[in-house]
Amino acid sequence: MTTSTTQTTINHHLDTQGLICPEPVMMLHRIIRQAEGGEVIEILATDPATTRDIPNFCRHLGHELLNQETLAENVSLNADPDEITVASDDDAPINGTLYRYLVKKKTV
Repeated sequence: MTTSTTQTTINHHLDTQGLICPEPVMMLHRIIRQAEGGEVIEILATDPATTRDIPNFCRHLGHELLNQETLAENVSLNADPDEITVASDDDAPINGTLYRYLVKKKTV
């Protein structure tokens, strides 16, 4: 199913909210392999590392980063607290920033 968002047709949706590095990029790599050349993948993420990792992923593999934006701040993280490593369990993050990316798979 494709969805049109401000003149860009989104062919695949990838929700990585609550996941931390390296999972968002690993999931993007998997969906890129399944996509046809020229198709667009929308990625939602709450891991701040994606602001660096997804642009680097695109640059190194030749895909086009069409859009990178911050959608919201202080969103609730739906992550299992046991999966997040912090100084102490009392400091476990409960809110984060929601990022959105549009990646166009390179054509062969």
